Amino acid sequence: MRMRNRHARALLAGTTAAVLGLAGCDAQGGDAASGTRSRQAKPSPTSLWDSSPDSVAAVGDSITRGFDACGVLADCPEVSWATGSSAEVNSLAVRLLGAAKAATHSWNHAETGARMADLPAQMVRAAAEKPQLVAVMAGANDACRQSPAAMTSVADFRAQFEEALGTLRRALPKAQVYVASVPNLKRLWSQGRTNALGKQVWKLGLCPSMLGDADALDSAATLRRATVQKRVEAYNTVLKEVCAKDARCRFDGGAVYDFRFGTDQLSHWDWFHPSKDGQARLAEMAYRKVTAKTS
Repeated sequence: MRMRNRHARALLAGTTAAVLGLAGCDAQGGDAASGTRSRQAKPSPTSLWDSSPDSVAAVGDSITRGFDACGVLADCPEVSWATGSSAEVNSLAVRLLGAAKAATHSWNHAETGARMADLPAQMVRAAAEKPQLVAVMAGANDACRQSPAAMTSVADFRAQFEEALGTLRRALPKAQVYVASVPNLKRLWSQGRTNALGKQVWKLGLCPSMLGDADALDSAATLRRATVQKRVEAYNTVLKEVCAKDARCRFDGGAVYDFRFGTDQLSHWDWFHPSKDGQARLAEMAYRKVTAKTS
């Protein structure tokens, strides 16, 4: 989740480094002994879900690109939680397909800096691969703006996510979708602010709506952070509600948002994006949800 503006990239490069930021009715029949009529239940999301897809595509932002997990100011897709090849991470694709098959049957169409408005175009590219599963993680950049006033509105966020899913559905009606929740940005602030270098990097433009004036604890700063956090929670509600309307979509239930990550899970280049360890935790959460018998 690239929480920086484009100008911050140049500044970060000049210092040390520019974040972290995881359905079921059985067919019901009548009781023959009681003489009730046998009937078939309406298919549920669980009955349509395949926990063993044979191909995976990923869309989203810099988290899914592995940004700053391997080096400064660079994507590192090989450690992506969704489609990476790194044995340290053991990505969702590798867990589902095995390393050899994942190399040829998984694709990463996420983009560093992407917001929800960028997701429909990513879905077009992902659909061209004809994946059986599409992994989605987006929304942090919608909250990480120059100020709370610049955040994507909840209504726009909903419309954009609905458009993205609709784009995929028109191309691939039966593709499955795993949707990760937006990470807890306030926890990121509380963890990263313990590192002096991290706070210096943040000053160069990383997620100023949440991370600006990291040491400030006055009422204005507290209100600003609470406003951003409330928006993140609203985004997660949107992801849950929109996904629930699609029989082949699974939301993570807030697993990523609720994960109590520490500094070991943050990039030590920017104290914001996931480290390799953080990426591995995201992969584990996704795998549990995708392979669960119930959503």
